[in-house]
Amino acid sequence: MKTTAWGSQGLEAGVEGLGAMGMSAFYGERDDEESAATLHRALDLGVSLIDTAEMYGPFLNEQLIGRTIGSRSDEYAIATKTGVEITDDGERRGPNGSPAYLRTALERSLRHLGRDTIDLYYIHRVDPNVPIEETFGAMGEFVTEGKVKYLGISEAAPETIRRAHATHPLSAVQTEYSLFERTPEVNGVLDTTRELGIAFVAYSPLGRGLLTGAIASADQLDADDFRRSNPRWADDNLEANLAVVQGIRSIAEAKGVTPGQLALAWVLHQEGVVAIPGTKRRTYLEENVAAADIELTADDLAALDEVAPVGVASGERYPEAGMKGVNL
Repeated sequence: MKTTAWGSQGLEAGVEGLGAMGMSAFYGERDDEESAATLHRALDLGVSLIDTAEMYGPFLNEQLIGRTIGSRSDEYAIATKTGVEITDDGERRGPNGSPAYLRTALERSLRHLGRDTIDLYYIHRVDPNVPIEETFGAMGEFVTEGKVKYLGISEAAPETIRRAHATHPLSAVQTEYSLFERTPEVNGVLDTTRELGIAFVAYSPLGRGLLTGAIASADQLDADDFRRSNPRWADDNLEANLAVVQGIRSIAEAKGVTPGQLALAWVLHQEGVVAIPGTKRRTYLEENVAAADIELTADDLAALDEVAPVGVASGERYPEAGMKGVNL
């Protein structure tokens, strides 16, 4: 796995990290044994950054990572997130960017991960009731104390990114980005990260699995898989979205790769962008890692732009409540 700078503050990791969310939350049945094997296989393949968050479980994902990597802990960079309040007994509340909550969450994540330091610490969602300067003033103190190395923010608007970065330099901005979700190209987020020298970290670069072409119906998902309530998986939207995937599949077949690999390679070909495709299985991990070696020509990129232009996806990427928490 090729290593690259994640931003301009000193963090280096592979061009692909591993999104660990689905190992413990939101994507149906858990298999901790296979997830643990996937975490170890990722490191063997050169995937050196694992992305998690306290709300994945809650806490289950951080705890899985903490007990799994053990003696190999120093070989990984760990990114985790806070800013959505969770009580110690797992009750999820709204966004909370207050210094007091951030301190509580930091100490708890360190315990769960079994580490003294978090490599990359994100604000998961912006708290509209707390000035971002107050939030990142507290986060900057964590860096000064040596408990955090680098800072990031997730799903933030360009002006919020600028204000946070002015308070304490950011290494990463994480936002959904894929052939189905190209909003960052038009809302100023990508331009902002490129201007400021911040890594743009694409989550769900496979369109939550849609771009792999492996799922043709929401009925294939587990009963508790959150995608069942995702607008892009609703019947009429899904039919339109799968028609786009078919166009991507045709280009992929001509190159001798899978649709998912092509979609991931497209993300990695964008300037200043790294990706954290998520999986809980070694087979999909290996497929994703192979995508980092795919070269795309100008003709390939033009063909993908034609079949998957900005705004091509049918349906919002979250239900209404979820959309209220993005681009703040």
